[in-house]
Amino acid sequence: MPKVNLREKLSYINDYWKPVVVGELNKQQVKLVKVKGRFVMHHHEQEDELFLVLKGKLTMDYGSHTETINEGEFVIVRAGTDHCPFAEEEAHLLLFEPETVLNTGNQKNDLTHEKLEKI
Repeated sequence: MPKVNLREKLSYINDYWKPVVVGELNKQQVKLVKVKGRFVMHHHEQEDELFLVLKGKLTMDYGSHTETINEGEFVIVRAGTDHCPFAEEEAHLLLFEPETVLNTGNQKNDLTHEKLEKI
């Protein structure tokens, strides 16, 4: 696979909370997403997720507490953990997660994207 330029790939993303696949390995996907505002509280029964903040700041709401993830930091959300990401200003994220992950986990709504674009 050729190298991937994250800045270039992010320039193709126009919608918030709509991840795109930029790489795959060992049944895992590397995704990019632009976020702004509040997502939906959800969990994934069997999959862990990694959220790496490339630009901006992300807050992860776990219900009982929140955690701020700054540019250059990442957080791993373990399977079964309720979480709701949000960003007051636009943030750019790299996600690393199993290919079976549905972005809204155990919730299905207008933010759910079952088939992700590969760029």
